[in-house]
Amino acid sequence: MTSLPIPPPGAAAPVEPPLAGLMLRVADGDRAAFGLLVRALQGPGLRLADRTLNDRAAAEDVVQVALTRVWTLAGRFDPARGSVEGWFRRIVVNLCLDRRRAARHLVPIDSIAEMPSGAPDPLAAAIAGDARARLAAAMAHLAPRQRAALALFHGDGLSMAEIATALETTPKAVEGLLGRARIELRTLMGSATEP
Repeated sequence: MTSLPIPPPGAAAPVEPPLAGLMLRVADGDRAAFGLLVRALQGPGLRLADRTLNDRAAAEDVVQVALTRVWTLAGRFDPARGSVEGWFRRIVVNLCLDRRRAARHLVPIDSIAEMPSGAPDPLAAAIAGDARARLAAAMAHLAPRQRAALALFHGDGLSMAEIATALETTPKAVEGLLGRARIELRTLMGSATEP
């Protein structure tokens, strides 16, 4: 494993190679290139998986598996079909959807114990926590593809075309997924506030 040169003080930070170039090096078994690729992909992948699964530990597992697939399947990456980021997002989304399909049970919101807050304003923290819990509960009722579409659109700020690529569908279908998800969330959130 070769180490990267350290620039002298005051020098501009080195520009990391483009991810497609790193993928070519990873396909040849370059561990240093894989380390750089992991550094670039791990954070965004973890945020996407966490928002899609609503379970940090499961999200970490998914990203670990996705990164392992990047290492083992690097030779299959085709830059003509899209970006490394898009390819990795598709792997993460597919793993999340597989995990959601495999999980047959949901934890009821009533079984989650409330923890006292150490924040300066307990009332505001409680209200915010309740809103997050209601949103998480409502999100749990959505179809996995709807959750993934919401996470990619609102969480990562991707365009309809990018989401369509990640979900292996069309931009028009993504619009439908997002529309149905928003309507269902409004209904679920509205019914959660009624007495």
